[in-house]
Amino acid sequence: MNAIANTSPEKVQAQSEGFDVHALRKDFPILQTKVYGKPLVYFDNAATSQKPRIVIDRIVQYYEHENANIHRGVYHLSDLSSNAYEGARDIVQKSINASEREGIIFVRGATEGINLVASSWGRANLKAGDEVLISQMEHHANIVPWQLI
Repeated sequence: MNAIANTSPEKVQAQSEGFDVHALRKDFPILQTKVYGKPLVYFDNAATSQKPRIVIDRIVQYYEHENANIHRGVYHLSDLSSNAYEGARDIVQKSINASEREGIIFVRGATEGINLVASSWGRANLKAGDEVLISQMEHHANIVPWQLI
């Protein structure tokens, strides 16, 4: 199941010729909000992305039944949260067809992810004289890490 749209990949493929934005909006509770009598439109995804119902429900499940640090304890709640975290890694691996689960790395956001790639892959593979091409539209978070290398 596609966690973002709460639809199967097959259904998304079948809709590709006629993308149903209204069906997708229904998965995001906040997008049912009216602003000045019109449906909410949200474009600030670089700062905060809105969450679909499936994600909100899973977060509530965690806080109500599993809230503990992952990989840091040998008690029941820590086991539950650690197993859920590792289970998410397996779901993502399958969803994106990754060759191994160890390649799935969770970060807090795009900036942290870019910094991680730049500082690990970039430092190991780029050398003096190499160039990193970016567009004029890049956010500073995708410029600075590459400049530092």
